[in-house]
Amino acid sequence: MEWTNLLSEWALPVVISSILVIGHFRKVPVYETFILGAKEGFPTTVRIIPHLVAMMVAVSVFRESGALDLLLKGLRPVFDTLHIPSEIVPMALLRPISGTGSLSIMTDIFQTYGPDSVLGKIASVMQGSSDTTLYVLTVYFGSVGIRNSRYAVKVGLLSDLAAAAFSVLVVYWMFGV
Repeated sequence: MEWTNLLSEWALPVVISSILVIGHFRKVPVYETFILGAKEGFPTTVRIIPHLVAMMVAVSVFRESGALDLLLKGLRPVFDTLHIPSEIVPMALLRPISGTGSLSIMTDIFQTYGPDSVLGKIASVMQGSSDTTLYVLTVYFGSVGIRNSRYAVKVGLLSDLAAAAFSVLVVYWMFGV
């Protein structure tokens, strides 16, 4: 177990150092290249700020208006039938929209039930196996001007649904619940 801690502590410094050393030996002006990349990234950041603000406002309105609670009440019988813990459902619904929102729900689950509880394990697996699909599509598609997302939204949300379902199944299977 000790070597895994050592590996995780040194992984990032080793990768960064390797990039610097390889760049030096290939005679790449590493610092100047970094500055040039940062300079080119700044306009992209400015372009995506409106999309980020819009997404954060939409998530806040969704949570604060009570729409999330209403949706949860409506779906509760379905999740009870499927043996999906109701405490994990808000995270499953919010994960495709907001990473911060789902992280706060996971933190609440940890504080209430503990990180080693079944709910804590399901929340951890779900957080790691899914992505903020709508956030990613909004930011990336918006920043490059794509207006028609075609199948990206459907496939992304379907994969989030699969991640949520399999998070529960895998934890039940692995820990004999």
